[in-house]
Amino acid sequence: MNRVSIKILKNSKTFASYAQNHAISSSSSSSSLQTIPISNSKSLSNPLYNFLPENQNPNNIVNLIYSSLKQDHTLLLQNDDIKGLIPHLGDHEIYRVLLRCQSDSVSALTFFNWVKNDLGLKPSTLNYCLILHVLASSKEFQQAMKLLTELILLVKETDQDVFQCLVSCCQDCNRDPVIFDMLLKAYVKVGMIKEGFRTFMKILEVGYVPSVIACNYLLNGLLKLNQVHLCWHVYDEMGRVGVHPNSYTFNILTHVFCKDGDITKVNDFLEKMEEEGFEPDIVTYNTLINSYCRRGRLGDAFYLYRIMYRRSVLPDLVSYTALMNGLCKEGRLREAHQLFHRMVHRGLNPDVVSYNTLICGYCKVGKMLESKSLLYEMIGNGICPDSFTCHVLIQGYGKEGRLISALNLVVELEKFGVSVSPEIYDYLIVSLCEEDRPFAAKTLLERMSQRGNIPHVEIYNKLIESLCKSDCVADALPLKTEIVLRNMNPNFLIYKALICCLCRMGRSIEAEKLMEEMIHSGLQPDPEICRVMIHGYCGKRDASKAESLLVFFAKEFQIFDSESYNTLVSIVSEDGDVAKFMELQDRMLKVGFAPNILTCKHMIHGLWKNLGLVEETLLLE
Repeated sequence: MNRVSIKILKNSKTFASYAQNHAISSSSSSSSLQTIPISNSKSLSNPLYNFLPENQNPNNIVNLIYSSLKQDHTLLLQNDDIKGLIPHLGDHEIYRVLLRCQSDSVSALTFFNWVKNDLGLKPSTLNYCLILHVLASSKEFQQAMKLLTELILLVKETDQDVFQCLVSCCQDCNRDPVIFDMLLKAYVKVGMIKEGFRTFMKILEVGYVPSVIACNYLLNGLLKLNQVHLCWHVYDEMGRVGVHPNSYTFNILTHVFCKDGDITKVNDFLEKMEEEGFEPDIVTYNTLINSYCRRGRLGDAFYLYRIMYRRSVLPDLVSYTALMNGLCKEGRLREAHQLFHRMVHRGLNPDVVSYNTLICGYCKVGKMLESKSLLYEMIGNGICPDSFTCHVLIQGYGKEGRLISALNLVVELEKFGVSVSPEIYDYLIVSLCEEDRPFAAKTLLERMSQRGNIPHVEIYNKLIESLCKSDCVADALPLKTEIVLRNMNPNFLIYKALICCLCRMGRSIEAEKLMEEMIHSGLQPDPEICRVMIHGYCGKRDASKAESLLVFFAKEFQIFDSESYNTLVSIVSEDGDVAKFMELQDRMLKVGFAPNILTCKHMIHGLWKNLGLVEETLLLE
């Protein structure tokens, strides 16, 4: 592992004070380290134990284990002298064994793993920190990083301070300050960036000076977390304690400038970079060019592109692709394509990203012929299109209303051996449904299933809705069965589409059974389902059934739909039987339905009809 040596200020008063406050000795208990106690020690320092045989004396467990390790690392579990004393092996004894093995990292690690894995004991944070010091001082950095990451995750939900414990162990064992560099890297590795920053400040507080590599790790982590102000804080602290930045540092800070949006200050920063003895490299220029292009400042981007040649930094694939992307965003496709040819002429082989940039640009303005030509060129050059290429092209055809061309392209891509992602099938199925072409969508779904891609329930929903919209419920119902067979639960929209379609087609009894199934699955009907069910039975002049359903919706689901109520009133009042109408009105008032203007209109219509019947009867007499 390559690293920059860390300066340790041994005479620092700050460090001396810190270490004194938090250190423990190898012969003491953990009482002086209050935040990381050795709490499960099982042995007792009882003088009477010395009268027992050596292999029964708990006070001898450390010596016996150490002797066994020296003889043969593999005999720990087979050693009968140790087996009887294992119940007395606590954190304090583990710590003492590790101290005895600190000059032999193999024995120390063998013992630590034996305790953790074979005995099933949970080493204390202090024991973890001691083995970390042993491994670091023996240059076993890979194994040390593994255990350090493990420790950080173990104490993540506690208030234990790993850094404080590592400092405490420094008083007892051989140590290499690189462990503190590793601690910063480990925090970044597990995504605990802010904890890494706090540890960085603690490291400086006690007098350690981290390496520039560790600082770069932290800067990069803070940048990804978008903690721009903390990046500058770390950079200022590096200057204060004498950590000299390198080209990686400056490239990270260039990213910070671009993310901060304050790229007007970039020139000043570049000048400072040159004063420090670092020339901007290809990464620096690409970062700036990409940032300028994203903000639409193509003039500045191309200025840097020309400066690169003057400074003998040749643009690479990333430089050209960023500039092409900037031109495409402004609709300057001809210039972007010319730049693409210039890149190829200068000996750079375009990759899938370069082609995707141009293809995406042409698709956005509807130039599908040029896009498809680039696709063929790409395949001809041995570059396999990725999911983005396929999605952009298919979506381009979709926006142009050319779904047949999109479907044909899928067939072509599959013939070329290009894997078409399920998302593309989903997009096409939804698009076909939106164009009221459910049978084409159904065929595509079947093809998708045959290739082992299981559609999401939302795709089934779109297809069922489209089929029901065309009153093709006979084709929609098997799809609902297919969903259940695939161990997926039909959602509310699927049930609603089927129920509404069945009611429209006069199949109210089937719709009611489907509604019962929906309710049994935990889904509740809405006012629209109530409305179509009531309309369905009223259309069959089954007022009794419509009324019972209306009461059911009101009592069970608090659905009081005025339209459904008035539909029922209309049917009942048609025969002019005022008494029957008034009885219905009384029953509905008890349930919670209140008449409105339309209800009164139906009532008046019924009264007029009743009077007409009476007059007709009188005339006949």
